Amino acid sequence: MGDGPDPADLLAWYDAHARDLPWRVAPAARLAGERPDPYRVWLSEVMLQQTTVTAVRAYFERFTMLWPTVEALAAAPDAQVMGEWAGLGYYARARNLLKCARVVAEDHGGRFPDTRAALMALPGIGPYTGAAIAAIAFDAPEVVVDGNVERVMARVHDIRTPLPAAKPELTRAAAALTPTHRPGCHAQAVMDLGATICTPRKPACGLCPWMRACAARKAGVQAELPYKTPKKPKPVRCGIAYVARRADGAWLLETRPDKGLLGGMLGWPGSDWPETAAAPAAAPAPDPAPPIEAQWDDLSEEARHTFTHFHLRLAIRVARIPQDATPLRGRFHPAATFRPSDLPTVMRKVFDLARTHLEQ
Repeated sequence: MGDGPDPADLLAWYDAHARDLPWRVAPAARLAGERPDPYRVWLSEVMLQQTTVTAVRAYFERFTMLWPTVEALAAAPDAQVMGEWAGLGYYARARNLLKCARVVAEDHGGRFPDTRAALMALPGIGPYTGAAIAAIAFDAPEVVVDGNVERVMARVHDIRTPLPAAKPELTRAAAALTPTHRPGCHAQAVMDLGATICTPRKPACGLCPWMRACAARKAGVQAELPYKTPKKPKPVRCGIAYVARRADGAWLLETRPDKGLLGGMLGWPGSDWPETAAAPAAAPAPDPAPPIEAQWDDLSEEARHTFTHFHLRLAIRVARIPQDATPLRGRFHPAATFRPSDLPTVMRKVFDLARTHLEQ
């Protein structure tokens, strides 16, 4: 391939240095004929969307222990799956995970399609995920481009167009390097290179199999790339969360609507989260009707959480409820079966602040 990066050099590096991941078939086993389980590849790719390998590993191992096949996951109760997903974020993924599992189990006999186009017809599978599953599980010569791949391509080819405008150019560069021989291993190799060697800060160029071919290194700008267009500041949204505990220790919770942020998850009844134009400290939170009649106390602390597109600040109101009270919204969950770990992260932050007050 002349002076450019050679996929064969990368594959040789991958065969010696591939990460040991619970959803991956090791290169030696792959070369010996072992095939990846498309279910495990799909599950890992859905979990890894906008999340790190470190965060996903324990979730993946728990999911595959509870539901070792796509048919088992398809048969699982929604609430159980959503509870096990809690804390991983981007909860629409969990809803689509169940939808996809049920389509594969019911309409495809438990077998995932083996082409990118057919995979993209399934719920929750977009262009990147479809390409990744097709390449990794079925060895299709698809172009797989995540953040790691974008960084590697920007540096190897010294592409200085800022992201996100550079995405088409970076994808074309990745496509030009995608081989027909072992394309699944190649896709994982580029991602591993970005994750372990060609890292965002202080890339370990001396260990890189493409060091001599790297145009950005020759220009001395490898640590600066890829350039990125500055992001606009995130807006702030404010709201109220009501945390009520009954005399027998039960907690008042509601299941959020299926659509929208945190859809289908357990949470504390509360207000909408409108954006505020005022300074956050001065912005009054909306004041909806409480979910049950009670003497509500305001906590001096608020729960703060950052989502992809905004910062959230939740005022917290707490109350102790008599045994015979009837809620207007939500239902009481017995203390013996309530698991704070079933709550999404922002709701768990609310709980951690409220519990001290209510357990006294």
